Amino acid sequence: MLVAPAADLQYAAEIFRDLKSLKIVAGGAQRADSVKAGLLALAAEAPDLVMIHDAARPFLKPSHIGDLVAALATAEGAILALPVADTLKREGPDGRIETASRDGLWRAQTPQAFRYGTLMEAYAAWPDANPPTDEAVVIEAAGGRVRLVNGDPALMKLTYPEDFDMAEAIAGRARLMRVGQGVDAHRFGPGDGVWLCGVKIADHRTLVGHSDADAGLHAITDAILGAIGEGDIGDHFPPTDPQWKGAPSHLFLTHAAELVRKKGGQLINIDVTLICERPRIKPHRQAMREKLAELLSLPVERISVKATTTEGMGYTGREEGLLAQAIACVETPA
Repeated sequence: MLVAPAADLQYAAEIFRDLKSLKIVAGGAQRADSVKAGLLALAAEAPDLVMIHDAARPFLKPSHIGDLVAALATAEGAILALPVADTLKREGPDGRIETASRDGLWRAQTPQAFRYGTLMEAYAAWPDANPPTDEAVVIEAAGGRVRLVNGDPALMKLTYPEDFDMAEAIAGRARLMRVGQGVDAHRFGPGDGVWLCGVKIADHRTLVGHSDADAGLHAITDAILGAIGEGDIGDHFPPTDPQWKGAPSHLFLTHAAELVRKKGGQLINIDVTLICERPRIKPHRQAMREKLAELLSLPVERISVKATTTEGMGYTGREEGLLAQAIACVETPA
């Protein structure tokens, strides 16, 4: 059950469209009004237990829920809470402050867990004149017992702008750094230029392939796909498919980058090495870096393009073809 502002119901439904069983109801002006709206919406299927959680506390863990359920075995309610560690000060009317005792004080968090029927009865008995700040106080006023369960500092409530910076830092702990490798080779044939890393280099030859045979982009594409476990370029763009005949390879690269974004990830950096005797890469290296940065929406300093030869050895040394190797570093949710 999701309780959202009445003005945001359509927006919420779009966000959670894949959760077919989720019910979304309109909340009220006060927290208590929203909670009661959610509880009433559950009445037809009245559950034994119910938990109320603030969406502003995003770092909920399964262990939190398990601890609360266990605590309900001996109480009408259970809440996550942290003991107050800071020294507390109270300001008087004249501006002076005095120190308040923190002994026995706890900071309440959510979720808060209750027996559904007990909470409904407690809310029915609550005077409307003074809206409660949470559900625990409603149970307390009705004479019920609420147990404290050790909370979690990471279960912070996002209230002020600076809280979001802390949340980003916490979320970063739950992300993985993944590395993929790509290799591609094409033979030379007659032509008027060689496409490498999105840049056409004038030459009396070209690289032969089903697409534009940009070995640099192909290697980078495979490196990105490898980093996120999405196979290789042939899985996404089969060479047997005529629609990719002569296609510009930047289509393959941007497709791979989009898959990273759909997984909630981001590219960190790209390193590609071109192995050939000719054409000379160094005069075009900066243009390649800038093109790759443009295609991948990355700062150019995160793009490395290098070149080397095999000292006349092998098919690259005989100038029969060109080899490209690439590594992609990707960060994704854990």
